[in-house]
Amino acid sequence: MPLREHLVEIRKRLVLSALGILVGAVVGWMVYDTVFQLLQEPLLAAAERRDALIGLNFDGVATAIDMKVKVSVFLGVLLSSPWWLYQLFAFITPGLTSVEKRYSFAFIAVAVPLFLAGIALAWYMLPRAVALLNEFVPPDTSNLIGAQMYLGFVMRLMLAFGIAFLVPVVMVALNMMGVVRASTWLAGWRWAVLVSFLFAAIMTPTPDVLTMFSVALPICALYFVAYGVSVLHDRRVDKRDAARLAL
Repeated sequence: MPLREHLVEIRKRLVLSALGILVGAVVGWMVYDTVFQLLQEPLLAAAERRDALIGLNFDGVATAIDMKVKVSVFLGVLLSSPWWLYQLFAFITPGLTSVEKRYSFAFIAVAVPLFLAGIALAWYMLPRAVALLNEFVPPDTSNLIGAQMYLGFVMRLMLAFGIAFLVPVVMVALNMMGVVRASTWLAGWRWAVLVSFLFAAIMTPTPDVLTMFSVALPICALYFVAYGVSVLHDRRVDKRDAARLAL
């Protein structure tokens, strides 16, 4: 495909993804009040446990509306994840053969639950993160957190976990495109394990080893599952190429 057609295709997929996120953001705007209460719960629980003033601080005239817009857009990204993930793979699939293009929907069927599983794990970790960080607040003091800062923290945490869980899907996609063979993934398994544990150590809020392992091990397992799928694909391709050479 010429460069111009690639650029046109990228623009098309970006526009379609943006429209999907916009629709999701409209839904997010309508459920904002419920979501905002859920976001506050970790802070309220920490305040009750420490018997201290802990909460969100809207420190500007437009902060409240700005936060509502940002939360709505963030919810739009989450709700429309099946749509924009499909657009991503729809852009990649022209590089595949006609047979391999059939795997596109399988990729979406796997990518969406993995992305949402990462988001769910981050949501599970959020109350623990808030509780731990508030342990450092001195007694008889208040902790009024900037609403924008808190929202940024939550968004980064969730997106980091969601993207981390998508890495195995990208690995398999690159393998099926013929860019990377399974042997390359195997050669880099030590680095993959190291990066997984570093990610878990940085992103998990509690200092205990069990929590770190509970985050790192699923990521490592997904890496090796992706490697296994790549091995099966390489064997099928090698067998097909050998049969062609034999003719």
